[in-house]
Amino acid sequence: MHLARYQQAALKTLQPPSEGTDPVLVPLLGLIGEAGSVATAYKKRLRDGPDSGPAKQQLREELGDVLWYIATLAHLLDLNLEDIAAASLEKTKDRWRATPHAERLIFDVDYPPHEQLPRRTTVSFTPTPQPDGRTVIVVTREDGTPAGSPLTSASHVEDDYRFHDAFHFAHAAVLGWSPVSRFLLGCKRRSRPGTDEAEDGGRAIAIEEGISALVFSYASRHNYFENLRHVDQELLTTIDHMTAHLEVSVQRAADWEQAIMTGYAAWRQLRKHNGGHLQLDLDAQTLTFLEP
Repeated sequence: MHLARYQQAALKTLQPPSEGTDPVLVPLLGLIGEAGSVATAYKKRLRDGPDSGPAKQQLREELGDVLWYIATLAHLLDLNLEDIAAASLEKTKDRWRATPHAERLIFDVDYPPHEQLPRRTTVSFTPTPQPDGRTVIVVTREDGTPAGSPLTSASHVEDDYRFHDAFHFAHAAVLGWSPVSRFLLGCKRRSRPGTDEAEDGGRAIAIEEGISALVFSYASRHNYFENLRHVDQELLTTIDHMTAHLEVSVQRAADWEQAIMTGYAAWRQLRKHNGGHLQLDLDAQTLTFLEP
């Protein structure tokens, strides 16, 4: 049965509310009650076994009641059940299914080769003592030239944020996007001033640095994702809002999660070995650690 037909049929059995009662209230409370009934039915299934006929039958009945209340509540809120279902599938796809490789957007494919993120390259992170007693991390490109300025953790507490360029390189490898990596690797898209300013310029760089700091704060409270496979939806939603006006906004939340996990896997290795090399492969969407 199509959801639209089901919704219309369900409305035929919707009883009018008593005078002075909000018509939404009864279906809303009914939905809450039936959701509890589903939990009770499942408790009986656990108690009596998964093959218990009565428990399974009761689950089907209670889930049917939930569906009826959802259909009628949607109507009273001027919503279409089929639209709700379609939007729900899009939302879950965005969260849990990374963009298929064949559907990936290459943001710089139409630019000159020297303005494209290198499809395969290696960057090095080298601890370098300074005359003042500090040790900084010098990041260098494949040809040995510096990639940006030497880095410290810029904190009273040494937390190895000095290796955080790994996060930017992970964004480049997995998302095909990273204004910071374009700056570090010298491939800003200067042939199109509008793109250079809006996508590769200072504001975009600041946003990506902000994302890195935001995620690092979250990661520090979760053992730097050592044993985690997922991040909170709230964090991904914040990233989505921060990048809403940028080309990377077309990427899914699942893509961002993959980029974050890839970056932290590399960062943990850099931290463990106090430096090393990272091999970017944009075609394979990988960032591989190589020991120093």
